[in-house]
Amino acid sequence: MHANLPLVARTSRLKRSESGTLLTMTDREQPLPDHIRPAGVSDETVAAAGKLSEALETVEQARGNLYAFHQLMGRADLLLGDAVDKLAEAGHRELADRVRTEMVGRNVVEGRWTFQIVEDFDDGYWTEFRELDRQVRDELVAGRRHLFEAEMKEDRRTHGRRGHEARPVEDG
Repeated sequence: MHANLPLVARTSRLKRSESGTLLTMTDREQPLPDHIRPAGVSDETVAAAGKLSEALETVEQARGNLYAFHQLMGRADLLLGDAVDKLAEAGHRELADRVRTEMVGRNVVEGRWTFQIVEDFDDGYWTEFRELDRQVRDELVAGRRHLFEAEMKEDRRTHGRRGHEARPVEDG
């Protein structure tokens, strides 16, 4: 998503004190503090953290597909059971028994149904990746998420135009 975009978004329009602290504003034109680059963080660091987050977002999509696979395979096994019943009802008991014995309830990979694959993925790769992403953000950008995108939004939106506000209406 970000690979071909230059890192041109800047926070120079934001009002900061001499120490770099964001000045308080209630204007919806001002991004929330969690979407503003901490003082002293380089473009390269924002880009690197953004690329890591983009990779994690791709893993999240893959995880969604893994869950879709899990649900589809479960549904397929139930449909297979229905098909076996219909084969038997139609007088094809030998074929029905063969399909039931060979396929109904079969592991999709060695020793595992899809729920076990999902659990292994969640407990291993996915959990570790999320934790490392959080550690990188904590260490490099004060834990802030989506800084690259937040700066892109500031750069691309039409300031002062309805529908282009920096943030939603505050509750309260």
